[in-house]
Amino acid sequence: IVVFSEEEREQMRKFTNKSYLLDKRNRHRVYLGLIDILLAYCYEICVNEGDKNVESSWNIRKLSATLCWLESFTSIHDVLVSFGRRVLCYPLHRHFGLVTRAFSDAVMILQLGKAAVLKCLLDIHKIFRENDPAYILNDLFITDYCIWIQKTKSKKLAALSDSLQKATLAKSHIGFELEELEAAAVLVQEEENMLKAAGTVSEQQLPSSESETSDSEESSTTSSSETEGSDSDEQESSTSEDEKINSLQDTLQEERTAPLTDCNGLRQGANAPATEVSDEKSGFSLQSTSVPGKLIEELEKQMQTAIRLSEQPEGLATTASCILKEQGENSVAEPDRCSKDTTEKGNFLEISSKTNSLLFLCSRDEDKD
Repeated sequence: IVVFSEEEREQMRKFTNKSYLLDKRNRHRVYLGLIDILLAYCYEICVNEGDKNVESSWNIRKLSATLCWLESFTSIHDVLVSFGRRVLCYPLHRHFGLVTRAFSDAVMILQLGKAAVLKCLLDIHKIFRENDPAYILNDLFITDYCIWIQKTKSKKLAALSDSLQKATLAKSHIGFELEELEAAAVLVQEEENMLKAAGTVSEQQLPSSESETSDSEESSTTSSSETEGSDSDEQESSTSEDEKINSLQDTLQEERTAPLTDCNGLRQGANAPATEVSDEKSGFSLQSTSVPGKLIEELEKQMQTAIRLSEQPEGLATTASCILKEQGENSVAEPDRCSKDTTEKGNFLEISSKTNSLLFLCSRDEDKD
């Protein structure tokens, strides 16, 4: 038993009483249009499980060719083909099983009588009323269907359900070559299953190969460790040899860069070539026995006389200074010659050209006298 809610009753009260004069041909088209609308509504209820959403009005008006672009059918088969093609093209969930499910639900609604059909039409009217562009369809179709269905006979709806139940819809009727596509999909699935089976077999064979590779890796690691040990020994030996060579080079460089001193204790130029140093040594060794020895002795005598003069009285100091003056004049020649040699070589001590302090003392004493 179909029970109407208070809202549905209030909605039916708002409908005006109308009478429709339809001939047999138009009446047949009205029944086919009703089947088309019920199929779209059954798909919406099946997909969303009775919960209304923002896509509900779009699904109903898009799947029904009568509501979408005012189609008028001539046979039930045409209605089923049109609905099946739209279900497989437009909505989010596209499957041929949904077509057959909506088809069986529409048959059951028609078998329940005009009260069940009216309840479905009222629900569609409510869905369209809440949607902005779809409310126009209420004025064009749904309101008139709600008024007209109340005056139809139950025998006519029962005959319509019987004819709808006898109608058949196959995949080949839709025209999308669904059977060929499904056969190709089955072949692809079989190939994928074969590849998965081959993959599982190869995965089972992998552990044995992995054990072999692990053994080979262990042997390679041991060989690499041996080679690393030999390389480390070679590196240590090479480093020790390099250290020895570097130490020898350092000693040789120190000997080369060490300051050269002659037999008299005088430092030679560090950058002088080895040949010049050898020649200078040979030349200086001949002169060192004669000239420098005499100069040192004379300097010692002068230092001793200077110390004695500082201790003696003034008169003796003047005489000693005069004697030293004469000796200095006689010995000027030899130091000049030595100084020339030393300036040429640049290795002996040079006698300064400054005046002797003893001469100043002597001159002062003479002025006093």
